[in-house]
Amino acid sequence: MKTTKQFRPLEPFLTAHLLPALEGKLLELLAALSPDDWEKQTVSPKWRVRDVAAHLLDTQLRKLSFCQDGVVPEVREPSSQAELVAVIDSLNEKGVSVYRSLSPRVLISLLELASRESAIYHMSLDPWARALFPVSWAGETESANWFDTARELTERWHHQQQIRLATDNDRPGIMTRDFYYPVLDCFMRALPFHYRNILRPQGTLAHFRITGDCGGSWYLYRERRTWVLTSELIGDEASRTVIPQEIAWRIFTKGIAAEVAMPQVEVAGDAHLGTHILTMISIVG
Repeated sequence: MKTTKQFRPLEPFLTAHLLPALEGKLLELLAALSPDDWEKQTVSPKWRVRDVAAHLLDTQLRKLSFCQDGVVPEVREPSSQAELVAVIDSLNEKGVSVYRSLSPRVLISLLELASRESAIYHMSLDPWARALFPVSWAGETESANWFDTARELTERWHHQQQIRLATDNDRPGIMTRDFYYPVLDCFMRALPFHYRNILRPQGTLAHFRITGDCGGSWYLYRERRTWVLTSELIGDEASRTVIPQEIAWRIFTKGIAAEVAMPQVEVAGDAHLGTHILTMISIVG
């Protein structure tokens, strides 16, 4: 179906104000876990629940130390995306190995402090100023603070959701539109970079729809030499991909294999164009 709407690239959005409430949900969740829950396996093959909690603590402390106090990790400067992933994976592994040995009570206490300080830091930033860290999975070498903060929200959200999934714990729940839609909107910002090597004629439009109360529609439009992400339907759809919200976050965070997700996904039109999203990763590592 054609429309006369004007093309508008996807607009920036602000998420720093969501961090305190999201972190509050995490602390409530961890406090409610049983000793057995802390040892349960998550969808991340290497990590149990206690490892994910340790990772959440480590990354906040490490980022605060770097951004506020200038403490730089002693690692080799990465020269490629692959090297960056290797560096991040190594730092994460070291951090988890340190904090996973803490008792749940001590870990929760430290998380409460780190989460509060991290939220204050992100809320203090000028959202339009240059971030210290670019969002590499979106192909950026320079990002604004609003995008780095949104990326931080996705990290905090999806790791907390991993714990909830592992422990069958949906109370008090974070799969709500207030939290999950901004996470999805941030994840989808990886689409132009992910599709950079998929060549189609100018004007080709791919429609990606995530179902459920927290979902929405995103459109990838082919200009002369690049893909542009928009929220507007601006022409005939070459493909339409429909993904349930229950598995969308897992697809973009390596929590489910593409071949496992595929039977739950509907694709119409150009199959290659429509299914390429199932290999998109919106995290580092």
